[in-house]
Amino acid sequence: MAIDYEAFRNEVRDFAMTHCPAELRQAVVGLKKLGRHEMLSWQTILYANGWGAPNWPKEYGGTGWDLRRRHIFDETMAECDCPTQPYQALRHIAPVLIEFGTHDQKALYLPPMLRGEVHWCQGYSEPGAGSDLASLKTSAVREGDEYVVNGQKIWTTGAHEADMMYALVRTSRGTRKQDGITMLLIPMNSAGLTVRPIRTIDGLHNVNEVFFDNVRVPVANRIGEEGKAWAYGKFLLSHERLGGANVAPLIRLLARTRRMVAEEYRDEPGSSHYADLVRRILHAEAEIQGVRALGRHAIEDIVHKRPLGTVSSVIKLLSSNLMQTLDEIGLDAVGRRVAGRFRAVGDERTNAGEQGVEWLHNFLHGRARTIYGGSSEVQKNLLAKSLFGA
Repeated sequence: MAIDYEAFRNEVRDFAMTHCPAELRQAVVGLKKLGRHEMLSWQTILYANGWGAPNWPKEYGGTGWDLRRRHIFDETMAECDCPTQPYQALRHIAPVLIEFGTHDQKALYLPPMLRGEVHWCQGYSEPGAGSDLASLKTSAVREGDEYVVNGQKIWTTGAHEADMMYALVRTSRGTRKQDGITMLLIPMNSAGLTVRPIRTIDGLHNVNEVFFDNVRVPVANRIGEEGKAWAYGKFLLSHERLGGANVAPLIRLLARTRRMVAEEYRDEPGSSHYADLVRRILHAEAEIQGVRALGRHAIEDIVHKRPLGTVSSVIKLLSSNLMQTLDEIGLDAVGRRVAGRFRAVGDERTNAGEQGVEWLHNFLHGRARTIYGGSSEVQKNLLAKSLFGA
């Protein structure tokens, strides 16, 4: 029986507008930082409707949707200003567990993710091992039925709110630096584990550094084989970057930017600065439509089992740059009025009643868009190798 994708899109839109709490949607509209509470509370609502895991097979409690429906779901939810799901759990580590985990690991970790009971973070980057992740040094030495972990992770998003971390650690050294890397699932309340906040230039606390001082992790918490986790990490990143095909956040930010610029200049519609901002918005819109077409083409390639190639790198590169472009337009629109009222780093509040300050926070936070999830330099290297060889 053929699937009516337009009817499905309408069903998702109706659900989002009816069931997503107004305070959550307002937080998204207001460019607020969403944390554990917002994501898990929305996850419990989706779970109650059977939509807790759009990308999981039915046998694990997922929807079993095809890729087109998953894309429509993500796109429509973003268009309706709904929060993101707990992506570190549902979209990143869960597919790895489903593919490489043991029966006991799946039974232990997947159901709480689905119900919105456990929050996860990713322990990948380290000082000196960010884009060059294979250079990581955090060590795990096996002692009987446990690994003893020592080292440091950095830029760990949400570690201060997380219950569990999936981490890449070094258990040995091989002929290649990608050899000897192991993936462990580490409870965040483990003895010897310390989380320290990193205040980013937007003044908010979202990322952290995490220290391991003789942290003991059961061998039962290892994913797959010891020393083979580079393949599992690449598998995870392929799922993470596939999300780039969803350009609804870009479209949503475009609409907000256009609306905000119109409001900011409603008393001076003939000004040259306003005309320049409108021109830049139109250029951004044209590029976004191009990225949207690329994303849909990528989905069709996957559906028809055609090689994806480097299109995910192209989408990531373009999307990151476009997000920053819209951030810059927003800053140029409101900066003349509110730049001097930005609160000092370390103060998580915005100025009460000062409309527009959130765009300053958004601009500053957006400087990281071309770094996380694979930096623009890494994506360009991948594209260069594809075009010109190693």
